[in-house]
Amino acid sequence: MSKGNIQKFKASELELKEKVVNIRRVTKVTKGGRTFSFSATVVIGNGEGIVGEGLGKAKEVQEAIQKAIDDAKKNLVNVPLFKGTIPHVQHGKFGAAKVMLKPASHGTGVIAGGSMRAVLESAGVKDVLAKSLGSANPSNVIKATLDALSQLRDPHTVAQNRKVAMEVVFKG
Repeated sequence: MSKGNIQKFKASELELKEKVVNIRRVTKVTKGGRTFSFSATVVIGNGEGIVGEGLGKAKEVQEAIQKAIDDAKKNLVNVPLFKGTIPHVQHGKFGAAKVMLKPASHGTGVIAGGSMRAVLESAGVKDVLAKSLGSANPSNVIKATLDALSQLRDPHTVAQNRKVAMEVVFKG
């Protein structure tokens, strides 16, 4: 994953909401019978541009979810938002999962499937067009989406770097 907009945040200072994306039951067959364990994938975000994902594994579902939340708090990404959408088209990739994100006009909503929707809503994106192009594995789709979001560039920073007005950035 690209290290573009990854910053260290104190998760205790943020009001983060969590969404459980995926819970899997794993069975291990031993001489004494079957042993069940669970893995949980969770996305957390404050709805204002900060989002993270985590994976937790444990013998109980609640414990796996709690471990996933703790893991997600360590992997927070800052997402530049512009008028409720993303500033520009961006592609992300992780493993065989590829995603495409496009900005959308006001009122469009989040047009995305499954695990991508959870990431985008947790980040606070209100209007976006998104498409998953490769693998449907929820974990890899989440990581590809976070890769795309971390590569986004803030329009104010781009305008300052180019030494032009904001209007010029969005015309070209």
